[in-house]
Amino acid sequence: MNDRLGPLPARILLVLPDEQTVEVRLYERFRSARGHPWRYRIGMPSWIATQDGVDAAEYSVWVTDHQLRPIDGADLSNVPNHRDPMTLPPPKPTGWVVRPAVDRRGTVVHDAPCPAASGGGREIGTIEALDALMRPGAKACHDCAAAEILIPALELGQGYG
Repeated sequence: MNDRLGPLPARILLVLPDEQTVEVRLYERFRSARGHPWRYRIGMPSWIATQDGVDAAEYSVWVTDHQLRPIDGADLSNVPNHRDPMTLPPPKPTGWVVRPAVDRRGTVVHDAPCPAASGGGREIGTIEALDALMRPGAKACHDCAAAEILIPALELGQGYG
C-alpha cells in the first residue's frame, strides 16, 4: 500500500488484437448493471513526444476481462472494486455468512442476503467476519457487499496489531 497514492497497481497481461500480450498495470475494477458487468482500468506503457525528445508515458483505458490474462504469481486481491451507485442499491449489511469455497480451499465470507450464502454456512458477526478474512485462503465475496465493506475495514486495522 502506498500511503500517498493509494494501493499500488497490480501486474496483468493485456491481449492485443493480434494475440500478442503486453504487461500493463491494473488500477481498478468497475461493475455496472448495464452492458458488460465488469470493466478494468489499466495503464499501458507508451511514449510521448516532448520538445526534448521522447519520454516514457502511460496510456489509461478501460477494457473487459476478455482482453486480460493473469500473470502467474501476481496478486490481484488489492485491486479496488467499485460499483455504479446509479444501478445498484447501497450495501445494507445484516450480518455475515462464512462458507467453504467452491474448490474447498479456504472460505468465502458473504453478506447474509447474498444468494451464494444460502443453503449452508455459518452465520457470524462483523468481528468474526473480519477474523475469518484474516485466515489463510479466506476471501470476501465480490457479488455482494462483503468485499465492499469488510476489505476496507481490514485495511484500516493494518499496522495496529
